Amino acid sequence: MNIINRLTNPDLIFLIPAIIVGITVHEFSHAFASVKLGDPTPRFQNRLTLNPISHIDPMGLIALLLFGFGWGRPVQINPSFYKNGKRDRIIVSLAGPFSNILVIVLTAVIMRFTIPFLSQPLVKLGFYMMNINAVLCVFNLLPIPPLDGSKVLLEILPLSNKHELYYKMQRYSMIIFLLFIFTGLAATILGPAISRIMNIAIRFIW
Repeated sequence: MNIINRLTNPDLIFLIPAIIVGITVHEFSHAFASVKLGDPTPRFQNRLTLNPISHIDPMGLIALLLFGFGWGRPVQINPSFYKNGKRDRIIVSLAGPFSNILVIVLTAVIMRFTIPFLSQPLVKLGFYMMNINAVLCVFNLLPIPPLDGSKVLLEILPLSNKHELYYKMQRYSMIIFLLFIFTGLAATILGPAISRIMNIAIRFIW
């Protein structure tokens, strides 16, 4: 679907709420995990909230609408508060993608027991909710800075110069993202994983 079709898609009324919920839950979960592990930074920066205004990045929202891949406002953390730095940083990084899976599971469970009574618009909203959260989960697990997957990889790589490599990659991350999206690599690499998640959810519902 090209950009014009995306912007004129009548299903935007379902897509936009699904995106807002997915991003909000994702970023809130990073903040929640960090606070629970002893870091007060997200609380002080008003990120320990489910208010979308605190988490939505306008450019990330637009990118998700136009290209199918986007992001929220990154949650700032201070790992010096963690008792187990490496483990806790991994937990905080994975909290976002894990929360998106939880949204999919919760949506699928609700739809399984209520779908005979739901109107068509609500059913469509449910499927968009699951699809967007699948996209956010899989996309954020990519090992490209500053996505969550890159932070996990940084912690587990047995390289002495891994921090230097990370920051070098971060400087070119926007170019990498653009190439990834416009060459079709995004759909090729992420598409099967997203489809697999959706197939499991749909089989559970029906």
